[in-house]
Amino acid sequence: MKHRDELFSYLTTALWSSGDREYEHLDGTFMVSDIADETMKQARKDIESFMERAAEFLHPNDPTSHIGHDFWLTRNGHGAGFWDGDYVNGDKLTELSEQFGELTPYIGDDEKIYFS
Repeated sequence: MKHRDELFSYLTTALWSSGDREYEHLDGTFMVSDIADETMKQARKDIESFMERAAEFLHPNDPTSHIGHDFWLTRNGHGAGFWDGDYVNGDKLTELSEQFGELTPYIGDDEKIYFS
């Protein structure tokens, strides 16, 4: 996979920033390996699409290790993300992220993590 680091950062942020009635933060109990296959495929697709569309807005001085993290936070309106970071074109990356819409992680009956 071309954007492995961005995908891992995106998924770990999804677990860290999300919870449910039983778990304050999903990352206290679940790992990336607990994400359902179909959800993983959709996450890969979203990261690939985002990175392709964001290429014109990314700058060599941008903190590339946080792109997946900031994509998750921004698309889900967490109050942090591209717009408050150290990105040269943070406003453009924010606008692009918001076009992907919000996702909510949840625990399925099979104890796997899904996004809705």
